[in-house]
Amino acid sequence: MEILIVDDEAIERKGLTMLLKREKIDAQIREAGNGKQALEKLEKKPADLMLTDIKMPFMDGLELTEICQEKYPDMKMVIFSGYGEFEYARKAMKNGVTNYILKPVDPAEFHKTIEAVTKQMYEEQLESENRSIRGDFIIEHVLLSLINGVDPDTLNASIRNMLPDGFAYDFSLMVLVSFDHDFFGVGAVNFSDEISSGISEEFTYLNIDPMNSILLVSGEGIDRKKLGDEICDAISSRYETSPYVAVSEPLPGGRANLRALGRTYEELESLMENRFYMLDTRVFLVGEEMNETPDINDIDSDMLMKLIRQDITLKDMVGLREHYERLCDKYKRNTGFSQIYVKFVFSNLMKEIYDVLPKDNQDSLSEDVDRLYRTTDFSEVMNILDRGISLLEENFKVNPQTAHKEIDTVKKYIYENYDRELSIDILAEKVYMAPSYLSHVFKKETGQNISKFIKSLRMEKAKQMLEDTHEKIVNISARVGYPNVSYFCKSFREYYGVSPQKFRDEEEA
Repeated sequence: MEILIVDDEAIERKGLTMLLKREKIDAQIREAGNGKQALEKLEKKPADLMLTDIKMPFMDGLELTEICQEKYPDMKMVIFSGYGEFEYARKAMKNGVTNYILKPVDPAEFHKTIEAVTKQMYEEQLESENRSIRGDFIIEHVLLSLINGVDPDTLNASIRNMLPDGFAYDFSLMVLVSFDHDFFGVGAVNFSDEISSGISEEFTYLNIDPMNSILLVSGEGIDRKKLGDEICDAISSRYETSPYVAVSEPLPGGRANLRALGRTYEELESLMENRFYMLDTRVFLVGEEMNETPDINDIDSDMLMKLIRQDITLKDMVGLREHYERLCDKYKRNTGFSQIYVKFVFSNLMKEIYDVLPKDNQDSLSEDVDRLYRTTDFSEVMNILDRGISLLEENFKVNPQTAHKEIDTVKKYIYENYDRELSIDILAEKVYMAPSYLSHVFKKETGQNISKFIKSLRMEKAKQMLEDTHEKIVNISARVGYPNVSYFCKSFREYYGVSPQKFRDEEEA
C-alpha cells in the first residue's frame, strides 16, 4: 500500500508516520510539506491513501482534495482539522474525503479511523477482483458457447450486455493445442501464464477438456507456421512434452468472428485427426495440410501394404484411402517395376479387400483380378481397386450394426471408468479401431465428439454427488476423473455457470 502524508509541520508528519507504523500496515509511507508538493509526488507515483492537513501554504488541503478527487478518484483521503475548521472539513467531505480527524490527534481515534479506512479499501479491492473474475468468466463462458456452435443471437440479453464493445472482433486466428493424454487437467492448470513468454503474439486461452485447449490469437500478418512452431517450442521447453498444434486460416474479423468460431473449431478438430497418420508432424495448417505430407519416395512399399492391411482390419477408411493413394503415387512415379510385379502387388491388395466383404461379393473377385491382369493401363488398375474400396465403404455404411456395437462398447467403458484417465488412444484399443476412425464413427453415431461426451458425463456425475452426498469437493473431483481439484472447479464452473461450492450451497438453501 502507498500512503502519502501531507502537512506543513515536519513534527506533525513524523508523529503521523509513527502512528501509522504502530498499525503494522504493510505500506510505503511518503511525506509532502504542502498541497503543491503532494501533487508532484502523486504525479510520480499515485497513492492508495492520502492523509492531509487542512491549512497549508501554497495550496491548502481543501484545494488539494478537490484536485485529487478528479485526478485520483480511487485514492482514499483523510483530513486533519482543528475545532475551528469544521466548515473546511465539511467542504472537504464533498470532495471525496472519506474521514476526518480532529487535531490534536488522539491515537485511539486515529487507530479507529485508519482501521475503518483500510477495511473499506480491502473490501473494495476484493469486490473489484471479484468483478474482474466474473467478467473473465462471462467472456470465457460465451467464447466456449460460440466455439461449440451456439448462435450468438440466442445468447441471453443480460449476458450480451455485460460483454465489452467489439467482443471477439479482433481475433485473427484460432489454434487448437492437443495431446494424446490428460495434460491440462494434471500438470498445466496455469498453462496460459506459463507459456505466454514464449509466444510473440497476444492470445486468449480457453480450455476445452483435459487433452485439448484453444488459443484465440490477435494480430495482423501472422506467419501461421512460425506461430505453430513457437507454441510447440514454448510447451516443450516448459513441460518437456510435445503437443500437436492445428492453426486455422485467418478469421473474417469484426462481428463475423462470432459466427465463424464454431465452424473454425470443427475444421481444426477434423484437421487434427491427421496426427494419427503423420506422427512426425506437430504443426498442421488449415488449407495447407498436404504441405506436411512426407515424400512418397521415402515411404517403403512394404510398410504401406502393412498400413493398408491394418486399415482394413480396423475399418479405418480414412487411413485406407490415404495409404492406398500413396501406394499408387509411388508406383506411378517409379517406372523401374515390371507390369507383372505391379499387378501382383495390387491383386494381393484386392484379395485383402474382398476377404472382409460379404460372400455375395466374392464372385466379383476373380473377375476383377482377371481384368487387372489383362489391362495395360495403370489407371485402369487403380479404377479396379477403387471399385473394391468403394464396396468396402458401402458395406460399412449399409451394415452399421458393427459400428453400433463398437460405439456401445466404448460408451460402456466410459460409463464404468470415468474416474480414470480416458484418451482416444485408450478407447480405440478397446475396440481395435484406429483412433481417427473411432472419432469419426463416434461423432456420427452420437452427434458429439468423444471428449465432450466424457466431460458431460463427468460433470453430471459431479453434480449428482454435490446434490446427494456430503463428500468433500476434493474427493468428488478425484471420483469423476479430475486429480487436480483446481482444474475440476474451473471445469465445473465453465459447464454449469457456478462453482461446485456455490452449486452445493444453492441446493442446500
